[in-house]
Amino acid sequence: MSALELTVALGTRSYPIRIGTGLLGEAAQWRDSIHGRHALVVSNDVVAPLYLQRVLDGLQGTALATVVLPDGEAHKTLDSAARVFAALAELKASRDATIIALGGGVIGDLAGFAAACWMRGIAFVQMPTTLLAMVDSSVGGKTAVDLPQGKNLIGAFHQPRAVVIDIATLQTLPMREFRAGLAEVVKYGALGDAGFFAWLETHIEALLARDPAILAEAIAACCRQKAAIVARDETEQGERALLNFGHTFGHALETAAGYGAVLHGEAVAIGMVLAARLSARLRRASADDAQRLETLLTRCGLPTRLPEVDLDQLVDLMHLDKKNISGQLRLILWRGIGRAEIVADVDVQAISAVLQDD
Repeated sequence: MSALELTVALGTRSYPIRIGTGLLGEAAQWRDSIHGRHALVVSNDVVAPLYLQRVLDGLQGTALATVVLPDGEAHKTLDSAARVFAALAELKASRDATIIALGGGVIGDLAGFAAACWMRGIAFVQMPTTLLAMVDSSVGGKTAVDLPQGKNLIGAFHQPRAVVIDIATLQTLPMREFRAGLAEVVKYGALGDAGFFAWLETHIEALLARDPAILAEAIAACCRQKAAIVARDETEQGERALLNFGHTFGHALETAAGYGAVLHGEAVAIGMVLAARLSARLRRASADDAQRLETLLTRCGLPTRLPEVDLDQLVDLMHLDKKNISGQLRLILWRGIGRAEIVADVDVQAISAVLQDD
């Protein structure tokens, strides 16, 4: 399958998204994005044994170093970022160095954050190896690390120089991680494209079977939608917040449950259902659309109900969400499938009622 190229249009900072099979081993597809004399590849101990050497083979002639971190959200920390900074210092990396993020969303977020900080900003390239990272976190320049108090509280907007999506890496992705990525795929239909949502209802079995052509079509649809939104609202002053549909509930759940206990995509799936049910409770949307969303997520093999967590703590954590303004809760709710909206000053009692009903 030949590579498909999309563009995130940000004027002089525009960059390509390349989607295809076997791209990591085809340096011609991404070598033009690696500038300067130094390159640091950041990966984790699950992905590196599978794919690191393919990337290193394409970087011959460059001064190289690698950082291989433990896998998992629990390691998206300032301590891990410090390891990346130490490796850059040992490499004597200058402002023309490039960081390559080879892994899922944790690696992409952390490596991008390090790139944003080193010498006030150097280039980085995203090479996502999970479905969730391919359709969401690798595109758009959000970078961050977590604190015990909440997810992604320390970060920066820092756009990559390129995103290289090798669909072949999904064949080695554990099924639980793959299903978690499908939550973000469903999110794009739920928030802004009812036609894509219906397409997913028709093609979900082919996606679960990891059919390459169907995967490429779904990934491209998600990336097109995100690229268009990012081009209109790069730093989330308005419309880009819609991409957080389900995330205020989801991020709070991840923190309350303990990082890693509930995968990000699993938390987003639960969060989207809660947001849809809250929309129905507030008479903004029909309960039928909430049920349709829950049914599709269930077909993906994703959880749609809260695990055992402290509900009061969950509400408290939601107040720490970055979308809130002046202490007022702002949630992404909807008018139905494909019609998400930003809602300010949401009634906390209504939120608590939905949580209690779950």
